[in-house]
Amino acid sequence: MVNQNQWRQWGCKVIDIEKSALDHLYQFVDSDAFSQACELILQCKGKVIVMGMGKSGHIGNKISATLASTGTPAFFVHPGEASHGDLGALAKEDIILAISNSGESSEILTLLPVIQRMGLPVIAVTGKPESNMAKFAKIHLCIEVPEEACPLGLAPTSSTTATLVMGDALAVALLQAKGFTQDDFALSHPGGSLGRKLLLKVSDVMHKADRLPCVSHDICITEALYEISKKGLGMTAVVDKNNALVGIFTDGDLRRVIDAEVNLRTTPIEHVMTKNCVTITEGILAAQALQVMESKNINGLIVVNNQQQPIGALNMLDMVKAGVI
Repeated sequence: MVNQNQWRQWGCKVIDIEKSALDHLYQFVDSDAFSQACELILQCKGKVIVMGMGKSGHIGNKISATLASTGTPAFFVHPGEASHGDLGALAKEDIILAISNSGESSEILTLLPVIQRMGLPVIAVTGKPESNMAKFAKIHLCIEVPEEACPLGLAPTSSTTATLVMGDALAVALLQAKGFTQDDFALSHPGGSLGRKLLLKVSDVMHKADRLPCVSHDICITEALYEISKKGLGMTAVVDKNNALVGIFTDGDLRRVIDAEVNLRTTPIEHVMTKNCVTITEGILAAQALQVMESKNINGLIVVNNQQQPIGALNMLDMVKAGVI
């Protein structure tokens, strides 16, 4: 029966072996071949066509997705399917990124004469510099590893990790060379929480017009409470006669007023409101507004225009509903 220590030892040994494999990978990234591959892809006017069989295919799928999402047009073509029509997806300005640890994947080798006839440059990613794929390629990126983490030396483990990291190194280097920005990234990630954090602005989330809680500075606390209850944000903006923001009154302020036994019916709201409150503008990202709330330890914000007039309001619940949190 396997005990807990043995499980941990086996798991830690895998990590140690794969860490060593990545240390070994440095020399291949810090090389002319890597720089040449980056330059070739950067100058590419077409797409990067990634190919790989088996485990290399799974890694290739991820590499193509990472390239595509960081500003380098790319997609994965299965070598087996390519022989039966999918080569039609290739265009004359494309680049082939062929992945095979052995460098002898028969499915890819079968395609090389056709790729050569089309005049497409090949970047081969293999662990064998003397392999047929490496010799055929315009550029060879070596992902040789000292050993696989599999004790049998059979299951691709260290080699697939090294391949994945090599792909990430290419994608991120190209991202930086292209000046790819957060806004660019957002446009290719409109779905999910990542897209919402990068695309949603305060103007998309805030309560505005008749949904904005707002009262005059000279009304009593009771009237302000009616506005807070009606709008349901747990706060209200307080404005002067020119509609400029002079403060905010929140549920927290109300608790302090009650503790102080202030007369709710006769005391003007301006006497108990929070002055110089934190505000934001509608053009910033909702995720930035969330950061402001978290850093200031507050649950809501008033949105103002250039004249410091309130035009919107939002609270932490709005962030949850919008998927920013």
